[in-house]
Amino acid sequence: MRVGEVAERAGVNIETLRYYERRGLLPAPQRAPSGHRRYDEETVRFLRAIKEAQAVGFTLAEIAEYLRAARRSTAPSETLRVRTAAKIDDIDARVAALRRMRDELARVVGCACSSLDHCTCGAAYLARQGKEPAMRPPLLHVTNGESAGNTLRQTAIGGAVLPWQDALHEGPVPALPRQELLRTRARFLADCGWGRQQALLSSLERRDQQLLEALRDDLQVVLWFEHDLYDQLQLLDALALAHTAQAAPELIVIGSFPGQPSFAGLGELTASELETLWPSRRRAEPAALQAAASAWAAVQAPEPTSLAEWATRETTHLPFLASALQRLLEELPAPTDGLSGTERRALDVIASGARTPPAAFVAAQRLEDAPFLGDTWFYRTLSALGQDTSRLVETDGGTPLPPPPPLSDGQLFARLQLRLTASGERTLRGEADRVELLGIDRWIGGTHITPDNTWRWHPTKRKLVRPSRR
Repeated sequence: MRVGEVAERAGVNIETLRYYERRGLLPAPQRAPSGHRRYDEETVRFLRAIKEAQAVGFTLAEIAEYLRAARRSTAPSETLRVRTAAKIDDIDARVAALRRMRDELARVVGCACSSLDHCTCGAAYLARQGKEPAMRPPLLHVTNGESAGNTLRQTAIGGAVLPWQDALHEGPVPALPRQELLRTRARFLADCGWGRQQALLSSLERRDQQLLEALRDDLQVVLWFEHDLYDQLQLLDALALAHTAQAAPELIVIGSFPGQPSFAGLGELTASELETLWPSRRRAEPAALQAAASAWAAVQAPEPTSLAEWATRETTHLPFLASALQRLLEELPAPTDGLSGTERRALDVIASGARTPPAAFVAAQRLEDAPFLGDTWFYRTLSALGQDTSRLVETDGGTPLPPPPPLSDGQLFARLQLRLTASGERTLRGEADRVELLGIDRWIGGTHITPDNTWRWHPTKRKLVRPSRR
């Protein structure tokens, strides 16, 4: 082939081809008797490979380095292996980011709002170019996420729906001024791969603003939550915020539903079933708002002593709170093995035959009195147990687990084959301590758990064990 034909078939221009030759990416071509350069099919394939490598993030310098190494030896250098592995991690991160973008677009497509003026989702905010709705709806529903939120939008009740959307049982929730707390949450969620920190912060700020403005404008605000830990922490957060505004929303908080003996949450109810709950709403009494504010302060405290008091105290105003906070305290290391409740359930089900992350998640959820954990947060727990040489879980090939989604490809993570290591088996039997094997850096509300500050919780005795001072 002549140069023009090979450039056209490879999808590059002639100057690009010449540039690759000058950089040494392409070997000098043979020449015909007439002096014209002659190329073959291998050149076309090679040019396409270069363009594909560039498309996934490799620079020409990296491509040239790899080619030099390949020409010297069939085995790439260790330095090149490290750089290539880093590039794979970078590609995985980009794939995960694209999946997050796809999920957000799918959420927008699935939004059941009939009007952008009555919608609180990111699509409506973007469509309004960041402006507030022209007409504020007289009713605002606040609930735990998009599943229940979209069903609420399909009811005949009307109004706008505001999902609270923050997994407050994960990461730091320290006692800080509200704006600084939101920054802390946004930073944590961004580090977990859920998006850009500034975008997450803007979303949290907009959420707070919508609730506070509705309360201050004396609109009807109804909080829809259920009995599990995820919802109870969000309920505390929203009620404590309402307490600062000296306003009382209405409450629909349930732990069961007629005809559903294994009730798991509002998200599994139909629109007509949600409508049957509407008459049961009640105004949050001042005592309930004060209790929520006090309990929220206990969650945020730098030591879990007040949290333990609330976990063992029944309150008629917040009937599901004590059991939810007991489950939160189970995320502290246990005195016998250093495992959190979620970690112990994970090891148990893997030992019993749940060999993939999705199978382990489903089996572990069946062990919960009130399931509260999403699969991605469960995978984060698995990944933490599967790191370092002292790991408790590994792949069937004997390798550490990769980072959890959305920091990695969720589909690849879900296909992993899992097994316990010898250390994992010993820990599950109470013969080893997870904290001593793997260390620890975890937040339970406002308490930062580290090797030097290892508060523990005895789940059967319902008792705190203070850190032993070194």
